[in-house]
Amino acid sequence: MGLMAGQTRSEERKAVATAFVAPAGEAARPSCVAPVGSSRLSPLRWLLTLSALAAAAVLVLLICLQFGAERIGLAEEIRIVSLAIGAGPAGLESAGASGVILLQVRLPRVLLAFMVGGCLAAVGVGLQALFRNPLADPYVLGISSGAALGAGLAILFGLTGTALAFSALSLCAMAGGLLSVLVVYRIATAYGYLPIHTLLLAGVILNAVFSALVMFVTSIMEPNRSFGMMSWLMGTLTAPDYPAMLVLAAYLLTGLLVLFRQAASLNLLTLGEESARALGVEVEAVKQTVFFTSALLTGAVVSVSGMIGFVGMVIPHALRLLAGADHRLLLPASALVGGMYLMAADTIARTLLAPTEIPVGVVTALAGGPFFIYLLTLRKGRLA
Repeated sequence: MGLMAGQTRSEERKAVATAFVAPAGEAARPSCVAPVGSSRLSPLRWLLTLSALAAAAVLVLLICLQFGAERIGLAEEIRIVSLAIGAGPAGLESAGASGVILLQVRLPRVLLAFMVGGCLAAVGVGLQALFRNPLADPYVLGISSGAALGAGLAILFGLTGTALAFSALSLCAMAGGLLSVLVVYRIATAYGYLPIHTLLLAGVILNAVFSALVMFVTSIMEPNRSFGMMSWLMGTLTAPDYPAMLVLAAYLLTGLLVLFRQAASLNLLTLGEESARALGVEVEAVKQTVFFTSALLTGAVVSVSGMIGFVGMVIPHALRLLAGADHRLLLPASALVGGMYLMAADTIARTLLAPTEIPVGVVTALAGGPFFIYLLTLRKGRLA
């Protein structure tokens, strides 16, 4: 009987996870899940959707590389890349100033925008499922303010060293984010488990405390350093060199893969902890995995990009409306679309008022704010 019960539970869990997208008229539905029809997620649909988004991401990358202080056409892009691949540094020298601009300035920045945007969007999906709240975003845990405090201290004391090809500012911001993670987790697990409401409240409280400390640190800075701090707080993408980019890419990719592996469990977790536990999900283990992965990814991203808002909130909503609520598709699709979104936003930020550069966080807020208002007004029934 025990074996049969275990098999039945396994079959139920598999059925719910693979048929997570319920009919539009179904009454029982998590509040953060939008109705998307009755079709199930087939392997063919998963493959075609992600293939189309990956192709679109490559196209957006090529378009973004063309724009800047100097326009570089597509044919010139292909020529420069071919020279760099075929002849190495000598080929880059023969490509002239355009080659230096494209490969050493523009390409690293566009790739960084893709990685940052993809991580923020994927983390937003994970946190919205974890909190079962459509308003959750990567900064809800107080990690951003901890990272901002670390960056502020680095700017205040004029730390300029590097380690593993990363600047002291990025490393201090990462350390501040890690401190936030540990404090929030310690507060939330005071009773031996990880209650979601306590986790959220701890993040909000810590965010307020660290934000006050950030304002204090900024107020005692010299004017030129204070301006640099404000620029960082509004979001800025200054790409590190290629060795540091490879280290960052490997770190972020590992975190995203860990998050993607929780997709089926997140499908069940959005139904409620009791329902998920009844279907065999190790709820506490899933919550801890999603929490730490999301926190560490957010800390790493904020440490290299500053505060870029709305990506982790808007992109999951848009993809949930278009692609459905199944996290097996929603997570990787959000990562690709988030990367495209931030590549485009950063291109606008550095070209709209050239040679003056707009903080990319301003662009994402101006673009994401109206969409968020749309969600609150026209879809208020499903955000309740």
